[in-house]
Amino acid sequence: MTHASTSPIKVDIWSDVQCPWCYIGKRKFEAGAAAFGGVVEIEYHSFELAPDTPVDFDGSPVDYLSQRKGMPVEQVTLMLANVTGIAASVGLDYDYDHVHQTNTVKAHELIHYAKSEGRQLEMKERLLKAYFVDGRHVGRIEDLADLAAEIGLDRAEAVRVLTDETYLADVKGDVAQAVAYGIQGVPFFVIDGTYGVSGAQDATTFTKVLEQVRTEREAIK
Repeated sequence: MTHASTSPIKVDIWSDVQCPWCYIGKRKFEAGAAAFGGVVEIEYHSFELAPDTPVDFDGSPVDYLSQRKGMPVEQVTLMLANVTGIAASVGLDYDYDHVHQTNTVKAHELIHYAKSEGRQLEMKERLLKAYFVDGRHVGRIEDLADLAAEIGLDRAEAVRVLTDETYLADVKGDVAQAVAYGIQGVPFFVIDGTYGVSGAQDATTFTKVLEQVRTEREAIK
């Protein structure tokens, strides 16, 4: 059996910490990968949905989306209620009443720092939960350092790398790669460097793509 057929299937995921569909898509992908049963290696990549957002936006997510998209408040409220219901269907308890709308570039820098320490997946999960479920602030350095410490990273080092923008170039590199791939929305999954899956698809969709990759690998043994 060749190395290609036995090595883990690499899945590169572009997402943003403040993207509700990214957290939902994460859960659906995890379910699909579990059903697949093979070894999958996941790497997250940065994507900024709204890089012009201030760190301390003065208003609620409803205010923000209404202003940014020019939609009536009532329509935005219904839209968030819909996504909250979908999140609940995959076990996520979104609390938009306490979400702090913010700029996510520092959160992305923190994810890259966590990657350098072998803790990227834990950091990504903690940030998504902090933002959508716990009502925590994920745009300020001190708050982000607290979250880093919660998963076992060095708090002082987190403050240092975020202050020094140590991983900002990595964030920008991810964003540039997304542009090169033509990615316009997230979540976006690149599976085995070959198949692109856009959006929070059903778990079965991810399972089928992973099985397709395995079948193709076995065919070239």
